[in-house]
Amino acid sequence: MLKKEIQNKLKKYHFELRHITVILFILVVFQIIFSLVQKSSLENFLRRTQDWYQKESAERIANLSTTSLELLMEYIQVGDQITEESKTKIIESFNIIFSQQLLEQDVELSCLIVFYNNKPLVIDDGKVFYNYLNGKIHEPVKIDTKYNDAVKLLLENRKIIQDQEQIYSIQKPEETFHVLVPLVPHGEFLGVLYMKNTPNFSFITEDILSGYNEVAIIYSILILLGLIAMFLISSYSVNQRDQAQKLLFEEHERHLKDKIMHEKESLFTKRIYHTHHKAEKVMGFIKEDLKSLNEKNINEVKEKLYKYSNFVSRVIYDMKWYDPPVQTIRNPIFKTDVNEVITFIVNNLFLRISSKTDIFTFKLNLDSKLPEVAINEYVVWELIEPLIQNSIDHGNVKNLIITISTYYNSAKNESIISIVDNGIGIKKSLLKKNENGIKKIFLENTSTRNFESQNRGYGCYIAYQIATQRCGWKLDVENKSNGGCEFKIIY
Repeated sequence: MLKKEIQNKLKKYHFELRHITVILFILVVFQIIFSLVQKSSLENFLRRTQDWYQKESAERIANLSTTSLELLMEYIQVGDQITEESKTKIIESFNIIFSQQLLEQDVELSCLIVFYNNKPLVIDDGKVFYNYLNGKIHEPVKIDTKYNDAVKLLLENRKIIQDQEQIYSIQKPEETFHVLVPLVPHGEFLGVLYMKNTPNFSFITEDILSGYNEVAIIYSILILLGLIAMFLISSYSVNQRDQAQKLLFEEHERHLKDKIMHEKESLFTKRIYHTHHKAEKVMGFIKEDLKSLNEKNINEVKEKLYKYSNFVSRVIYDMKWYDPPVQTIRNPIFKTDVNEVITFIVNNLFLRISSKTDIFTFKLNLDSKLPEVAINEYVVWELIEPLIQNSIDHGNVKNLIITISTYYNSAKNESIISIVDNGIGIKKSLLKKNENGIKKIFLENTSTRNFESQNRGYGCYIAYQIATQRCGWKLDVENKSNGGCEFKIIY
C-alpha cells in the first residue's frame, strides 16, 4: 500500500529512473570536463608564470654581476703605478665576480665578452680582464669552444644591444636562457656579460597540480552529492510552485488585459476630445465661407471647403481607429507639398482669427526646392498645426512673431521644417529627457500652459507620435538664446 502511494506521487512529476540517471550522468561529465579545463588553464598559467620568473631571475642575476663589474671598474685605478698588492686585490675582486655566479645551481656558464681590435674577446679570468683594461693583451686569446654559442649570439645582435643598451635574452632550448647584459662603464660600450641559466621550478608546478587534483576530486564528489540531495528535496516543491505560479500568471494576465484595455479606451477618448474642438473650429470656418459665397469667390471658397472637409473627414477617420493602417498615412500615391500645407494652415486657419493683428504675426521662408513627401496631406496638417498652436499658446509676449521656414539639404538628401517664435520660451523642466530619451514636453499629459485643465497636454504629444511613429520623421524642440523656442522637424 505504501509503495503504491509513493509510485503514484512520483508519477505526478513525470520523472523516471532513466531521467534521473541521464541528469546525473550529464552532471558528472560536465564536472569532469570542467575539472580538466580548469586544470589545463591552471597548468598554462603556472607555465607562463614560471617562464616569466625564470627569465626575470636569469636577467636579474646577470644584471647584478654586470653592475658589480661596472662599479668596480669605476672606482679602481689601473696602470703601472699601482702596487703589486693592489693589483692582486683587483684581480681577486674580478675573479670573485666571475666565479660567484657559477655557485648558483642554475647558472651553467658566465663570461665577459668584449671587443679588442674589433674582435670578440672572451674573458672569464680576473687577470685577463685586468690586462685587457691595461691594454697589455698583445696576442690573440683563444676562445674556449664552450663559449662559441655566446660569441655567435653577440655578433648576431651586437648592433641592437649597442644601440639600445638594454638587456637581451633568448630562450633556447625551451628551458635555457642566454642573457647578454651590456657593459657600459663611464658611458662607453665595451661588450656584454654573458650568462647561460637553466632555472628549474617544475617541482612547484607539480606540487600545485597534485594538490589541485586532490581538491578537484573531493570538490566533485561533494558537488554531486549536493546536487542529488537538492534534486530530491526540490522535486516535490517544484510541482507545487508550478501550480501556484500558473494560477498567479493567469490572474495577472487577466488583470493586465483589463488595465491595457482601460488605458487604451481612456487615451482614445482624450485624443478624440483633443481633435474634436479642432474639427468644430474648421466647421465654423466652413459656415463662414458658405455665407460669404458669391460668383466672384466661388472657386477660392470651393478649394478651401474641399480641404476643410477633408480635414474633418480625417479627424472622423482617426476617431474610428486607435492605430490607423499604415497605408492611410504613408503611401507612394501621396505626393504632398509641405510648403502648400503650411501656407494653407497659416492663411486659412490661424490668420482667420479676428484679433490676429494684435496677438501674433507670421513670417514664411519656404524653400521652393523642398521635395514632395509620400505622406497623407492631412496627417502633415495634424502634425504641424499643434506645434504652431503651441507657439501661440506659450508665447506670452506682445507682437508675437512666428517664423516658419523650410529648406532642403541636397547633399544629405534631408528636409527640415523650422517653427520659431520670439516668445518667452519653454520651461527648462519640460526639455529634460526621460529614461527613453524623450523630452518631457512630448509626453502625455504635459502642457506648456500655466493653468490646469483636465484635457490638456496632448498637442505636442500627438505631434510627436505622428512624426516619429507614423511618419518616421524626427521632431525636436530647443529654446533660442535670444528668446523664444524652435520646433524642428527633420525627414
